[in-house]
Amino acid sequence: MTRTALIYSHDFSACSYGEQHPFKVQRYRLAFDLMTEYGLTRLPGADIRECGTVSDADLLTFHSPDYLKRLAEFNCSTESRADFRYGLGDVENPVFPGFYDWTRLCTAGTVEAARLVTEEGYDCAFNLAGGLHHAHRARASGFSYLNDAVIAINRLVAQGLRVVYLDLDAHHGDGVQEAYYDTDRVLTISIHETGLHFFPGTGFEREMGKGAGKGYSVNVPLIEHTDDALFMKAFDEVAYPLIAAYGPDVLVTQLGADTFRTDPLSRLEITTHSYSYVLRKLKALRIPWVALGGGGV
Repeated sequence: MTRTALIYSHDFSACSYGEQHPFKVQRYRLAFDLMTEYGLTRLPGADIRECGTVSDADLLTFHSPDYLKRLAEFNCSTESRADFRYGLGDVENPVFPGFYDWTRLCTAGTVEAARLVTEEGYDCAFNLAGGLHHAHRARASGFSYLNDAVIAINRLVAQGLRVVYLDLDAHHGDGVQEAYYDTDRVLTISIHETGLHFFPGTGFEREMGKGAGKGYSVNVPLIEHTDDALFMKAFDEVAYPLIAAYGPDVLVTQLGADTFRTDPLSRLEITTHSYSYVLRKLKALRIPWVALGGGGV
């Protein structure tokens, strides 16, 4: 029997980026409630697990000490704060009470998901609040303060494991690509809307890695209004054979739903048909699987 784990905390929805901000964390509670009503949380072999914690040592495997210090300082402030050197305090990445606690919780969930599939025998662990893939080493970006995927993958690599990171979000997974651009221990694949006129303005075909990582960063930028047929073709002809050829010990996927045709921040025309097709094929690979929620309004 397949064993799956849903990483969930009521505190995922216990903050706010602001009334006018497009990123509404309340979606995590709504998604969990919907899953509960459909009986998905009571399926055989399906467990709900808490996030656990993430240590400063884990965070420092990617993020700079000065950046983390500033996050901790601003976390407790009751006044409006900003430090644009670190991407903090603008409209995109606001500073609000407890924001650092919240992003650490989300990151801890992804670290726990990775632990469950490698140490406790789970086939798949899904962190609803994971996939904050735009955070850089010393800069917040794209609603992301900590890069949970990188923190968790670094743990896996430290154990000697090879990882494939597949990003299906409408936006290029620039922060994760940055972390592994010069190594062959992690193969990063991102299928996204082209950055020609779209945030974060990266993820072009020529971005292929450097040094030992040459050829291990793969990008498939899609033009505006790409539909299901083209999306599935990109997966079948690029991502799927590369995953099989690389032979990872663990698969990490960022499953942002902002590719859907109804999302106001992107211009792709994807439906649930593409996602169910891709996820069924990934499941058939029978690779220990860490799934992350990602974007989507």
